Amino acid sequence: MKPTASILHLDLDAFFAAVEQRDKPSLRGKAVIVGGTGGRGVVSTASYEARVFGARSAMPMHEARRRAPHAAVLGGRFDAYRQSSRIVMQLLHELSPLVEPLSIDEAFVDLEAGGHDCTSTESLRALGERLRADLYERTEGLTASVGIGSSKFIAKVGSEMAKPNGLVVVEPGTEVATIRPLPARAVPGVGPATMEKLERLGIRTVADLQKAELTELVREVGRSWGTSLHELAFARDDRAVSAHREAKSISVEDTFERDLTDRAELEAIATRDAAIVADRLRRSGQFARTITLKLRLADFTTWTRSRTLEGATDNTERIAQVARELLAALDVREGIRLLGIGVANFTQAAQEELFSIDGEQVRLVDQTSTSYDAPPERRRRGGEWSPGSEVLHPEMGRGWVWGSGLGRVTVRFETRHTGVGPVRTFRADEEQLTRPDGPLPMRWEQPGTVP
Repeated sequence: MKPTASILHLDLDAFFAAVEQRDKPSLRGKAVIVGGTGGRGVVSTASYEARVFGARSAMPMHEARRRAPHAAVLGGRFDAYRQSSRIVMQLLHELSPLVEPLSIDEAFVDLEAGGHDCTSTESLRALGERLRADLYERTEGLTASVGIGSSKFIAKVGSEMAKPNGLVVVEPGTEVATIRPLPARAVPGVGPATMEKLERLGIRTVADLQKAELTELVREVGRSWGTSLHELAFARDDRAVSAHREAKSISVEDTFERDLTDRAELEAIATRDAAIVADRLRRSGQFARTITLKLRLADFTTWTRSRTLEGATDNTERIAQVARELLAALDVREGIRLLGIGVANFTQAAQEELFSIDGEQVRLVDQTSTSYDAPPERRRRGGEWSPGSEVLHPEMGRGWVWGSGLGRVTVRFETRHTGVGPVRTFRADEEQLTRPDGPLPMRWEQPGTVP
């Protein structure tokens, strides 16, 4: 382990929901859920007020609504999220040339590469507090949890301990004791499948991992992963911060306790996993052209099917649709023990693609500012408005869709600069209601400086 705490990890608090609360004064301090608002929607982010009721990321939206019935459910505004993310990443680049973004709301920073004094805990605390204060000012009200430690693993542990809106510096020499009481899933790379195997050995915490014999870990999870687990259990992590980290693909897999043969059940799982993958894709700020379905049969035969689109997308329903179509072409009667959904072949911008909505061919152009469930062209189709989307009225100014239905749309006219605003209801086809060109500008925004 390094003798200095030179790695910083920053994680924006409930990012999507926090941006909505910042930009919509009437929602501040209230339960907010951002995600897919359709029947198959999945929660992307729940505000801390909504988490009190049990709503959480990756949960089916219908379940989140049941647990938090009074929460505001919004479809998402990815142009606004990317705007704030750019400001945060620029701030981190002012700290050091070595910044490794993990997603749109999370990054590692090598403080030593930035010339900072990493030998003094007090200096590091002061640096972390200045960073959080600058972030709050530049993003006009967002908060972050910051961890500083001797490695990526320990810095990440620190930011988790700091949640929400806090700072933790893990002093060198205390790493092993700090992680000892944590659940084993806190170790990087330990997901549900690995956790299931560890629990068979009676391992539930990092302390249990520290007591485990290397031989039994290797026997259960394989030599490479077993050795890595043993090292990480004692906070030995030499991974460097890489400014050029680039994911080749994003995927999620489910291994089932029993082999599944019910196609409807498998379709539901594929739809859910597609939503999780799409959310991670949007958080990475990218679009994908290739969608992959992976199935492992009862006899461990593995089938992989991929489709490359004419354009690139980050749209939840598009990815889910392709995944279900790939699944439809495969025989599942022998039983499925693993299902995975992945995306690859990334681009930095959406590309035109023909897409069918209710039998009508339309073009999907940039989808970054739409809800999870509909491309931009459907935003006003048939009188539909996406909840939470921004609108502009020549007399009332900027506002957001509070609700819609039965040929009506209700708008609350407010921004982060106005305070709580008035509510007005219009016909859904009201021509004076239009969509702004982009999110409200921010003083610290520097377009193009950081990808």
